[in-house]
Amino acid sequence: MGEEEEAPLQTNCVKEEEDMSSSSRSDKSSMFWEEMKRVSRMAAPMVAITVCQYILQVVSMMMVGHIHGNNLSFSAVAIATSFAEATGFGVLQAMASALETLCGQNYGAEEYSKLGNYTCCAIITLMLVCVPISVVWIFIDRILLLFGQDPLICEAARIYCIYLIPALFGYAVLQSLVRYLQTQSMMFPMVLCSSVVLCLHIVLCWILVFRLGLGHVGAALAIGISYWINVIGLGLYAYYSSACEKTRIVFSTKALLCIGEFLQYALLDSCFALNGGPLIYSYYLLGIYLTHMLKLVFYLYGGLNTTTLHYFIPYAVGAVASTRVSNEVGAGNPKRAENVVGVVLVLAIADSLVFCTSLLFGGRILGYAYSNDKQVIQYVAQMVPLLCLSVIADSLVGILSGISIGGGYQRMGAYVNLGAYYVVGGPMAAFLGFRVHFGAKGLWLGMLIASILQVIILITLVTALMDFGPNTCFLNSRSAGLCQLF
Repeated sequence: MGEEEEAPLQTNCVKEEEDMSSSSRSDKSSMFWEEMKRVSRMAAPMVAITVCQYILQVVSMMMVGHIHGNNLSFSAVAIATSFAEATGFGVLQAMASALETLCGQNYGAEEYSKLGNYTCCAIITLMLVCVPISVVWIFIDRILLLFGQDPLICEAARIYCIYLIPALFGYAVLQSLVRYLQTQSMMFPMVLCSSVVLCLHIVLCWILVFRLGLGHVGAALAIGISYWINVIGLGLYAYYSSACEKTRIVFSTKALLCIGEFLQYALLDSCFALNGGPLIYSYYLLGIYLTHMLKLVFYLYGGLNTTTLHYFIPYAVGAVASTRVSNEVGAGNPKRAENVVGVVLVLAIADSLVFCTSLLFGGRILGYAYSNDKQVIQYVAQMVPLLCLSVIADSLVGILSGISIGGGYQRMGAYVNLGAYYVVGGPMAAFLGFRVHFGAKGLWLGMLIASILQVIILITLVTALMDFGPNTCFLNSRSAGLCQLF
């Protein structure tokens, strides 16, 4: 009789466990789709903001390109723009990412006053960083001459970079304000300001370049004026908006005391987020110097443009991932932070598959975007498989970078990045491109190997080792100094 009575009890226990398991799965599914909607709502505005800021420089270059009979200015502006991005704007953008960790986690922990201090500290620090970068820009002509560039192009590039210096300082403040608002999920004011400024920039650039006849000098000045207008717009919002009342940016001695802490994160972020940008630009110049590779460098430049245009999507999703992870870590919700990781990885894979499918079916059409030359079109079509692999790798790198920055794991990311690009990828690209004479394909393949290696290591660390629990690198009043997990 005892055995007969135990049987129904065991059956009931099994049913209860199944019900609990089903309920748990339902909760996880509900949480996943809720987070998917939240990330999507934040990522779409971030794509718009990033594209608008990027197009400012493209518009200036296009205006110079339409100056009749002045190909020299266009060549100089194209080279100077790439140089400025690799040595200046890219560096500031990477360093400003430190605010995604510092402001994001403190916002999640409701330590609101610290957001203003960290942002003020970032503005001061990045403005100081602009000084040595400006000195490098002033002597860009001497650097380009080392790579065998035409002296006239070098001089025009130098003048363009000199007049671009005000834009550099404006960009330093702008990136700090963008991160400040981003970590509080205040997207609308940034979208509005970026869109309005882009429209103003087109008119302003036309007036300076054509109406006043300033040429490429006017194009550089227009970028600086537009960046500062954007800074004023976001600054006024941050100062007067009631939404920023608790996190108000105040210039004080507390902000100065944060500089050391900010710099530690910023330097790691610059090593982490820059990827192989400066390395790729060096190879680009070296390819120009080796005259037999001029056409191949043209193909490489076209491929870079294609992947750059797509990279705005994973970059925006990565920025949102950084914000969401840092907010949840700061609020002490490790499970929600892990849920964010799953959501953004799914988005990255879906985006890559859609874009790569389009690229594979439209490979020959892509060639016509760069040239009418049959050889160029054929070569670009041959590059499409490599472009697809790069898109997948770069998408995952962008997302995983955001996750790592949001969790405060910059040190780990910096080591992985430097090892992948400068120890493995860089030498491999140089060997395949110049030694084996694979040209642009060899350079691209070397960088692709670095990206794939970085993805493998980062995704292993994120899924196997990264912990968003109590030991996460969270900085608040209860923690002293930087977390030294890595």
